[in-house]
Amino acid sequence: MTDRLATRFSKCRAEGRAALVTFVTAGDPTPGDSAAILDALVAGGADIVELGMPFTDPMADGPAIQLANLRSLAAGTKTSDILAIAVAFRQRHPDVPLIMMGYANPMIRRGADWFATEAVKAGVDGVICVDIPPEEDQELGPALRAAGLHLVRLATPTTDAARLPAVLHGASGFLYYVSVAGITGKQQAQQASIENAVGKLKAATDIPVAVGFGVRTPEQAAAIGRVADGVVVGSAIVDLVGSHGHQAAPFVQDYVASLRAALNTAETVA
Repeated sequence: MTDRLATRFSKCRAEGRAALVTFVTAGDPTPGDSAAILDALVAGGADIVELGMPFTDPMADGPAIQLANLRSLAAGTKTSDILAIAVAFRQRHPDVPLIMMGYANPMIRRGADWFATEAVKAGVDGVICVDIPPEEDQELGPALRAAGLHLVRLATPTTDAARLPAVLHGASGFLYYVSVAGITGKQQAQQASIENAVGKLKAATDIPVAVGFGVRTPEQAAAIGRVADGVVVGSAIVDLVGSHGHQAAPFVQDYVASLRAALNTAETVA
């Protein structure tokens, strides 16, 4: 199986820019709207797509993604709908990496092996599970790796040198650096602290490092893109979906295009 994540990061490096990683919640505002919104991400220039699994208690997320979860669940979105959205995305975009992102409960309630098998069948490339720390990951991580899926781990400003090896153990695809010690969408870390953290992470691992949480403007994306391998944008896109509902796709595409243009012109640090 082609490693779409590795291929895409390699392509971005060859182009001298960071990868643009975008997030939306599956089924927001309805499962039927997801295809157009996902297509808008790709048309706008997203390199990697994170598809959020709606959950009733998204503890790491701020108001924007909390509301997206509620909209999606109110529309009746189920795990089967999310997998169907992924299947259709893969058919339309055979080369774009797709990451499933969410919380443990929807992923393991039918068993980690079941979830890993279904994710592979749906054309998913990797998984981010927000609330299973590596020290307690006896089921999901092994099941994902056995199925050939990437397990994307999270590092934070409080991940010190003593704990970092545990975070990196079994991680692949990329390392997601959560740049603030808080919830999504509410604040952005100072650029100097991001640069310092990315430098330490890159010294500890060869897998790409992507930075997210609080990135909203093209200028912020460009600044992070100069030092990181990827820039993750989620809440700002989800806000557009919340504001425009069924008509969100063109607004999403224009916004993502502005982020991509900024990354295209940012000079990366070797």
